[in-house]
Amino acid sequence: MKANEFMEKYSAGERDFRRANLRGQSFQGENLSGADFSEADIRGANFKNANLTGTKFCKAKAGLQRRLVIVLLLLSWITSGLSGMCSFFGGALVVLIVRSSGVVEQVYSWIALIVIVVLFAVIIRQNIKGAVALAVAVAVAAAIAVPFAGGVAVAFAVAGTLAVVEVVAVVGSFAMAEALGGSVALAIAVAVAEAVAVAGAEAAAVAFDIAEALALALALAFVLLSMYLGWRALKDDPKNAWIRNLVIGFVATAGTSFYEANLTDADFTGAILNSTDLTKATLTRSCWQNTAKLDRARLGTSYLQDKNVRQLLITGEGQDKNFDRLDLRGINLKGANLQDASFIGTDLNRANLENAKLSRAKLVQTLLEGADLTGATLTGAYIEDWGISNTTQLIEIQCDYIFLKLPTQNDPDPKRRPADQDRNFEPGEFAKLAQKIPHTVDLVFKDGIDWQTFLKTFQELRVESDTRDTEELPVIQTMENKGDGAFVIRVKVPDKVDEAEYERKFRADYNAKLEAKDIEIKFLYKQTEIYNQQIEFIRTDNTRLMGVVETMAEKETIRIDKIDRRDMRDSKINIAAGNYAETAQSGSYMQNYGNQNIYEAPDKTLTEAAEEIQQLLNQLSHNNPTTTTKDKMIVVSEVVDKIENNTTLKAKVIHALQAGGVEAFKEAINHPLVNILMASIEGWIEA
Repeated sequence: MKANEFMEKYSAGERDFRRANLRGQSFQGENLSGADFSEADIRGANFKNANLTGTKFCKAKAGLQRRLVIVLLLLSWITSGLSGMCSFFGGALVVLIVRSSGVVEQVYSWIALIVIVVLFAVIIRQNIKGAVALAVAVAVAAAIAVPFAGGVAVAFAVAGTLAVVEVVAVVGSFAMAEALGGSVALAIAVAVAEAVAVAGAEAAAVAFDIAEALALALALAFVLLSMYLGWRALKDDPKNAWIRNLVIGFVATAGTSFYEANLTDADFTGAILNSTDLTKATLTRSCWQNTAKLDRARLGTSYLQDKNVRQLLITGEGQDKNFDRLDLRGINLKGANLQDASFIGTDLNRANLENAKLSRAKLVQTLLEGADLTGATLTGAYIEDWGISNTTQLIEIQCDYIFLKLPTQNDPDPKRRPADQDRNFEPGEFAKLAQKIPHTVDLVFKDGIDWQTFLKTFQELRVESDTRDTEELPVIQTMENKGDGAFVIRVKVPDKVDEAEYERKFRADYNAKLEAKDIEIKFLYKQTEIYNQQIEFIRTDNTRLMGVVETMAEKETIRIDKIDRRDMRDSKINIAAGNYAETAQSGSYMQNYGNQNIYEAPDKTLTEAAEEIQQLLNQLSHNNPTTTTKDKMIVVSEVVDKIENNTTLKAKVIHALQAGGVEAFKEAINHPLVNILMASIEGWIEA
């Protein structure tokens, strides 16, 4: 069936495409949700970026088309032949050692042979990458340190290349043969490698029996050792598995592609999936029961990479297995046998655990938000700090009892529920108990807590919840002091409230209030520091002016009409000078004061400036919010800008401050922001 014909039928509402032949067809980016491809031939089909939600691929056959299998088999044989050639050269080294009469040739041959042996040992113990690194390092060192070492370095390079190419060739041919899915192909590849190796060794050794025997032995050793390493790589040996993965990835590029496809709730039960590309596919709740050759697919970074997880998905058997701290989000374990399995710290969010057998399973700190445990068996499970929420489905749970803690030697049954050892849960009782655990938010404060800010934030969110007509309001369940200033406060929220959203909003509001409070504290501290400086200035100024007054009083020609000290707080003395003869001692100082217009009518100037500023404050406060400290600072900042842009008003303010002092000017302005304003402009006195 062609792709366009298929899409016409699908658009017309047809969903049954069982046993359809879709080899090599492209459905890239198409919406095929709900289609049934059971037993269909989808080899070489392209489903990249397709929406395959709820699609069935039961017993479908994926992988390579037949013509591509033949091409890749030929490539596998060529690779095996390359392995045989490497074995031939290894045998030739032995012949050269025996037959050569030159000392230099024999030295180089022995060096190459020793290097090959050493590199094979390194490959067995470590990996091929380590052997390559060693060969390069030794060759470079030899070229630098040994006189006339050009030939030695070449011997190292040739030997290293020979050993590495031999192993890579055999492992590559093995991996390709397995990826193509045939033991026959694998046998042919190995037979070709052995035949070429033996024939090459016999051709090289024509004169001496001992040379022929050694060459044959070395060639066979090369082949057998390479076969052993290839077998280990195919068995998921982590040291050299990269070769296998590389070959499988290469083969899968020509096979069935589900690259970035949405396979949510897709069913692959019984499907054959070799040479299939599942990279970056969405595998939420996809079913893999009884699939074949899933390990020969390109799996990307999904949960399918883990060998034990693949086995669990295929067989449904996970009893006594350890899956601690794995990322298994969205995995489908419907009906799986997970008795006594360990899921400590495992992410099972949005997993399908319907009818799963979880008796005595360790669900300690297991994440289960959005998971479906409908009909699951949880008798004897350990649920210490498990992460369920109101999105976790706990319908028709089969549970006689559970434990709230992991067992220890001293306490094998810790915190059993029901606590009475002779009693079990009644039907539905466990679900009610478990539902007391969700709908809570744990607010963690690692560096201490500002209780005033916390209570204010908590109360505001309660009022907000009350306006939503919810049946209940958030309440504080527990407060726990963790030591070192850390606190954990658990808040019970209404069922309709999203826990994550509540925590996010609480954090945002709490931090904003805390930041505003810090700003206010810093501002008040700065204001206090400025007041202290002002008091010191007043005291110094008062002392100086009193000295002037005393000097003036000693002169017969000077008459002081009035000294207004204003309680000595404003440090300003108004001197009204009468008719007096200016003396050399006091004339210049008094003349300077007499020329200041501000001293002619200080009260008038202060009143005018205060009235204008009062109007600015009233106007800007009316047009802008002044609820928070930040809002108040913004309004005051605008007032200061307007004063500075009005040179006449600024001069009046400065004169008023100098004449009447900060406190007098402050008292003349009736506005709640006057303290902040005065702290911002009182520095103008010194300017």
